[in-house]
Amino acid sequence: MASIELPSIRSRGVVDEETLTELNTQDGSVDLKGKPILRSKRGGWKACSFIVVYEVLERFAYYGISSNLILYLTKKLHQGTVTSANNVTNWAGTVWFTPIIGAYVADAHLGRYWTFLIASLIHVTGMCLLTISVSVKGLKPPSCQEANVADCKQPSTLQLGMFFTALYIFAIGTGGIKANITVIGADQFDEFYPKEKLQKFSFFNWWMFTIFVGALMANTFLVYIQDNVGWSLGYGIPTIGLVVAVLIFLAGTPYYRHKLPMGSPFTTMIKVIFSALSKWRVPLPSDSQELYELDSEEYTKKRKFRIDSTSTLRLLNKAAIKTGSTSTWMLSPITQVEETKQMLCMFPIMIANILPSTMLAQINTLFVKQGTTLDRGLGNFQIPPASLAGFVTISMLLSVIVYDRLFVPVMRRWTKNPRGVTLLQRMGLGLFLHIVVMVVASLTEKRRLSVARQHGLVQNGGIIPLSIFNLLPQFILMGVADAVLEVVRIEFFYDQAPESMKSLGTSYYMTSLGVGNFVSSFLLKTVANITQRNHRKGWILNNLNDSHLDYYYAFFAILNALNFIFFLVVAKFYVYKAEISDSMEVLKEDLVNDKQEI
Repeated sequence: MASIELPSIRSRGVVDEETLTELNTQDGSVDLKGKPILRSKRGGWKACSFIVVYEVLERFAYYGISSNLILYLTKKLHQGTVTSANNVTNWAGTVWFTPIIGAYVADAHLGRYWTFLIASLIHVTGMCLLTISVSVKGLKPPSCQEANVADCKQPSTLQLGMFFTALYIFAIGTGGIKANITVIGADQFDEFYPKEKLQKFSFFNWWMFTIFVGALMANTFLVYIQDNVGWSLGYGIPTIGLVVAVLIFLAGTPYYRHKLPMGSPFTTMIKVIFSALSKWRVPLPSDSQELYELDSEEYTKKRKFRIDSTSTLRLLNKAAIKTGSTSTWMLSPITQVEETKQMLCMFPIMIANILPSTMLAQINTLFVKQGTTLDRGLGNFQIPPASLAGFVTISMLLSVIVYDRLFVPVMRRWTKNPRGVTLLQRMGLGLFLHIVVMVVASLTEKRRLSVARQHGLVQNGGIIPLSIFNLLPQFILMGVADAVLEVVRIEFFYDQAPESMKSLGTSYYMTSLGVGNFVSSFLLKTVANITQRNHRKGWILNNLNDSHLDYYYAFFAILNALNFIFFLVVAKFYVYKAEISDSMEVLKEDLVNDKQEI
């Protein structure tokens, strides 16, 4: 079927809905061979269903490792509190930091689909090796029942090497997956089609919902298997799940929309910055039309989008000043300048999101360790400490449903914003809730330590006669905070990134998580060392009953408060990127018309 000229059928700046049903997509989407595709044949929720099922099983595997990793390191590899917690956060930091590499490979060379598939093979390999390392007798040290793990036989170099090699192969594979799977899902909706634009807003909420489902399965069923049946089965089940997930993703290939790789975003940004700095003495022309730009046909041919010049970060506009040289290191089109601006403007927002990621790291480290000191009995059943993370997931699931189905519709009518509230307003709410979480965690820990002192359990580190459910408030509140923040973070960095740099933009979100985990490792070790100087007892010891995690959590609350102030400043000066289509305006008009009809 021959494609119809877009300008002849536009209505209010976007393509008429009825005509679009059989039209090619207008956002640059193609099939795997690079050919234009019909909207009715590919993409949408049908294509997303395969991607969503994959993500549920992949998250099941990831959280099956991360949720209980600290207990495997302490109980099976006999590591202390600080060492094991730092090993968890260092690994998690690598998991979330490697997506920036995956984003580069996808945007510059292989495209998202092929980068994802190659990474999936690495991912599955790591999971298989990990299952072997916890199953083969010679690859793990003998069990030990000593209260102080330092008195247990330490694992050999081979045993540690096998386990951590497998763990980090898994992390490398995750880098290519996380940078691209979310973007592949979002790419199934066309920006130029108002109905699909609106569906994309909901996509990010329901995408996180599927992640929470996978996490909930891992934090309940899988954690129980690991604690009560065995680690071999506990790692074997998600390994099989990962293989099935890849097969399901492949089955959806005929239905996917794809975006062509458009060159290295890093090279583009470096060239723009270099060119601008080289011409920093050259005055800008009064008319922005005098700045260098490619012909519209060039962008149409490459299925890219032209961006007009803005006054944001005006220094970079100098990269587009014509001085006679045509070298790409001395002259950049204004569209590339604007793309670079968009990526740089998001950087302070990414910085503000590092500390909340540090808070997330506490769920699978110190929060779980706290649970091991409390009464876990529920009748004859012993609750696995890591399973409390399931309450984080449950509160996330409920919060996402309430937000998407109740809060957003109400706010849409009030604010006339199709999203309900702006991306940064939602992000600010999430950051504020993190302050509340750490205040509650500090007060809860203060009570736990008080009960330990009352029953003389400080020195011997015995189980405190206090139900593990006393930790529920901090887990539940963390879930609510993350439901508000995690969804908007991934949506913000995807939405605000240029069309040719979506994978890199999404990797900003991943990078904030990765750096947050590394910051957690740094703070934990630093605070532990500083507070033990001059023969003082210290805040964080192997015996948590003799520690002061309440001080540590209060310290985090203060850091979050300072970070919130920093966010308010950078958000005030942030300028949202211009929409590439008029879909948002059409949706706003529809909201106004709906209210008038009522």
